[in-house]
Parts: sequence; structure tokens; C-alpha cells
Amino acid sequence: MLYDYLKRGTKAGAVGGLAYGLFVAFVGNALVAFAETFEGGHSHAPAVPAAATQAVSVAAGVAFGVLLGAVAFGVAYYFLEPAIPGAADTKRYVLAAAGFLTVSGAPWVLFPPQPPGVSQSLPTDARLLWYGAMMVTGAVASAAAVYAYRRASRAFPTPAAAVLALAPLALVPAVALLAPANTVTSPVPDAFASAFRAVTAVGQLGLWVVTASAHVWLGRRADDASHADREEAPDAQPLGAR
Repeated sequence: MLYDYLKRGTKAGAVGGLAYGLFVAFVGNALVAFAETFEGGHSHAPAVPAAATQAVSVAAGVAFGVLLGAVAFGVAYYFLEPAIPGAADTKRYVLAAAGFLTVSGAPWVLFPPQPPGVSQSLPTDARLLWYGAMMVTGAVASAAAVYAYRRASRAFPTPAAAVLALAPLALVPAVALLAPANTVTSPVPDAFASAFRAVTAVGQLGLWVVTASAHVWLGRRADDASHADREEAPDAQPLGAR
């Protein structure tokens, strides 16, 4: 059973990773290259051909997607599926939302994505420590939101229970307030930095949504195949019946 979950999660992750890699190759890399022109005040000739950079980005995206799919939609989904609220399809998207919050959303509250050339006042070790702390906070907040929804859904309609389930997410900014200040200096204009963060967020959201959607499709195919096998199987007859 776990093998089936791992296989399905890996396939879904490969699809999501391919989409993410293509997004990075044709959108993200162009933003990074443009941001690098602000460092010295002029453009630089690329040391690696653009086609090679794009190929590496796609390959890296697929590899990352496979790892994410195996861990999140394989192992984690296998153990957490009974606890996740909603129908079968909804469970995948709930897991994707929790995964995005844990891996990216919560840490970005403290350390938003930065374009190249940005200097930060906190040392690397401190940033890594707090990044990990925010990931744990995101996971705890996600688990608390699921628990709050399950409890609230017993007494309130689904929309009201969903709204009440958002309350535990306040834990994320509350923990971020405890972190030391991280001053950022950058040669990149603020408008471009904001656009860079937005594009990065879209890429990460797309990775989780596409992976979850692929997992839904693969799950439906597996269910349809199982249903067809049951219909084609001959009815069991009592021993000795003719």
C-alpha cells in the first residue's frame, strides 16, 4: 500500500516539477538575469548559454518535484490521509496548502524571497535557524487549523467552520514578531523586488497546485481501474454449484 502511494506521489511530483522547472526556465531566470544588471550598473555577458541554463532549470525542477511528491504526496499523505478533512480530491488540496505554508509561506513572512545582490543584516546561521523555526511554526499552524476545522464542523456549517479554522494561522506572524530584525539593502528598485517576490510565490504555488491536481487525476484513474477490475471479476459461486 505504501508503495502505491509513493509511486503515485512521485509521478504527481514529476508533473508538478516539470511545470515548475519550465516556469523557472522561461520566467524566473529572466528576472534573475535582469536583477543582476543592477549590481554593477550594466549588463553582463552570460557565462553559460541560455539554453543550457534553461535545461538545468527544468531538470532541477523535475528532481525537486519528484522529491516533494514522494515525501509530501507519498509518505505524508499515506499517514495523514485519514486525519485530513474533506472528500478524496479535497484532501490533496488541503495537503498542498499545508505544504506550501510549511515549506514557503511561513518562512517568507520573516524572510521574503530576495533578488540577487541583496544584503541582509542577520548572519546566515541565524537566518537558517529562524527559517527552520518558521517551517515548524507553519506545520504546527496547519495541523492546528485542521484540528480546529474538524472540531468546528461538528457544530457549524462548513463555510463557518472553514473561517474558524483560519484562526490558528495567526501563530505564524506571532512567532515572526519574536525574530530579530533583518535589515535588507539592495541595488534593485523596490518595485522590481516586489515583482520578484510575487513571481517566486506564483511559481511555488503553481508547483503545489499542479502536483496536487496531478495526484487527484492519478487517484481517479486508480479508482476507475479498481472499479473496472471488480466489475469484470466473475461472481463467486458456492462450492459445488453448477
